[in-house]
Amino acid sequence: MEMGKPTEQHRKLEAMVGEWNGEEKMHASPWDPKGGNATSVTRARLEIDGFFVITDYVQKRGAQVSYRGHGVIGWDARLQHYTMHWFDSMGCDPGPAALGTMDGKTLQFLQQHHMGHNRITYGFDSKDRYTFKLEQSQDGKSWTPFIDGVYKRVS
Repeated sequence: MEMGKPTEQHRKLEAMVGEWNGEEKMHASPWDPKGGNATSVTRARLEIDGFFVITDYVQKRGAQVSYRGHGVIGWDARLQHYTMHWFDSMGCDPGPAALGTMDGKTLQFLQQHHMGHNRITYGFDSKDRYTFKLEQSQDGKSWTPFIDGVYKRVS
């Protein structure tokens, strides 16, 4: 049996690969009533013969680590969607994979889980900069910002 090869959809995910420093705004929410600013480092690498991007994320508020995450992002040819599985230091059940589409330089995921809905948007401005937005909703129609960030390539 011949091994599969990454497709054009897989290759589009290579825009995420690298080490990134982020400047983030946390919006007030039930989990963070005051909101505030944060910084982060994201390390993303291509793995499993180019089929997946693995991300490791560390956020700091001041000098203290406030959150860690680990993502697995790929392309599901059967579903014709990008997929993202996210695991984090909150320790909650990650729920089902977020399903995404890419429109030009924007990759957007939607996810429904036991706590509501997430909308996650990556905007690839250039090879050395991207934006990120996470929004939440109870009904999947009315969205509230949770985090906005700008990320610059370190390597």
